[in-house]
Amino acid sequence: MTAESRQEKITYEAAAARVEEIIGRLDSGEASLDETLQLLREGKAMIELCARELEAVAGALEELRLDELVARLEGDVRA
Repeated sequence: MTAESRQEKITYEAAAARVEEIIGRLDSGEASLDETLQLLREGKAMIELCARELEAVAGALEELRLDELVARLEGDVRA
């Protein structure tokens, strides 16, 4: 299983929580240079996953608004 396919199975909430954990670890100043680099890479991946999820939700909401608008317009035409 690739890192990307594992990320796809992580929920938005889990990814956001992991970002918070990563920030906490980085803020502690206790991470080695190698660990810092690893955490930054993981954090970037989690943030990208969250961004994709938010974009998908925004797209779905836009579709719902368009469907609602079409339904209203069709109702006005029939009246």
